[in-house]
Amino acid sequence: MSKTIKIRKGLDIKLKGAAEKVITTVDLNNNFIVNPTDFHGVMPKMVVKAGDKVNAGDVVFYNKNRVEVKFCSPVSGEVAEIVRGAKRKILAVRITADSDISYTPLPAIDLNTVDRKDAKSFLLNAGLWPFIKMRPLDVIANPEDNPKAIFISAFDSSPLAPDYDYLLHDEGESFQAGIDILKKMTDGKVHLTINSSAKADEVFKQAKGVQLNSINGMHPAGNVGTQIHHIDPINKGEVVWTVNALDVALIGRAIQSKKFDLSRVIAVCGSEVKAPKYSRAIIGAEVSPFLKNNVNEGDIRVISGNVLTGTKIEQNGHLGFYDAQITVIPEGNKAKFSFTEGWMEPGFKKFSVSRTYFSWLSPNKKHVIDTNTNGEERSFVVTGEMEKVFPFDILPMYLTKACMYHDLDEMENLGIYEVAPEDMALCEFVCTSKVNIQSVIREGLDEVRREIM
Repeated sequence: MSKTIKIRKGLDIKLKGAAEKVITTVDLNNNFIVNPTDFHGVMPKMVVKAGDKVNAGDVVFYNKNRVEVKFCSPVSGEVAEIVRGAKRKILAVRITADSDISYTPLPAIDLNTVDRKDAKSFLLNAGLWPFIKMRPLDVIANPEDNPKAIFISAFDSSPLAPDYDYLLHDEGESFQAGIDILKKMTDGKVHLTINSSAKADEVFKQAKGVQLNSINGMHPAGNVGTQIHHIDPINKGEVVWTVNALDVALIGRAIQSKKFDLSRVIAVCGSEVKAPKYSRAIIGAEVSPFLKNNVNEGDIRVISGNVLTGTKIEQNGHLGFYDAQITVIPEGNKAKFSFTEGWMEPGFKKFSVSRTYFSWLSPNKKHVIDTNTNGEERSFVVTGEMEKVFPFDILPMYLTKACMYHDLDEMENLGIYEVAPEDMALCEFVCTSKVNIQSVIREGLDEVRREIM
């Protein structure tokens, strides 16, 4: 039975630079990477070496701790370099792409007759398994698990996020094919959650084989963690799998075309982008073609992903495996005079969670926000600000402190199994103590993985 949820806690950060609903085509250069650091907890074991030729879909490396999970090249071409760091840690695999991409064909699969074992084998061998993640831990799913449910969020509520209704409007068949194979992976339900405050596209409303839920509220309403918490919470010993809606369609497209096709439409957005629009891209592509002659001069920060959870990259950096947007905002590395831009100004242009500044009189105004934290890390004190934006029945400050002092029992009791770093991003944003809460939660989850699971 479907559920309707309304959350009253959260925060919508309204920023300038939302992508116009126009899809452009940019001439990509031939520099691509497969980045092991995109896959938390994976220890890569190389299959290729510099100078090798690969097709799109050929295995580049696999997870040393779980050899059946493979990671494939997004393009055809030559392996240009295997970038290593300290202790020969693999940081990136650089590939020089061909002008025309050649694909290693995938086997045909009949979704009406295939069983779980064969469906799982297809996803693993096709290199599509990394799109499936698991809660708890927020890492790539363990193929040996039998999840109690699979969750798909049909919208993203983070700042300047791409519009899934727009991007998947013509992908109904691919999206349904993705759902059909995911449904083979669990004896439980496949939950698809739409935004009840917006008109969801027919591609979601007409999806078959899912429990269609709706949720209404501010960010993080679109986070799958919020939806799991309110629809089917995770208890100790239980596992839930999650897949991004865009990746569901990508999986379905691979089944239909029999190609490992990592092309997707991304949002190029942010206040420092001159013409924010959607553009066609391939996962792992260099972002410089999207930014060329399209960003303002001055100190800027380029982010693969959104401003709350994305990764800082250079202007010649690369699109992350799980990202569908490139965000460009001002770098906050300049001192601000207290009377004109600092803490003593009236603050008509400043975004504030509280009513510290007069900007609260214009709640629908879109802001330009830089990366300045306006202070250094300080004593971690109780303020109550986190609880206002965290729509879980969990005490975020006490959970964060439990992770800081490595109390596994208290972490369990306070709900560590239900959260991922992205769920705590707003807590980090409003934290007056300037604590990097997402990093603390990530370390706590890693400790749970080592010591308990």
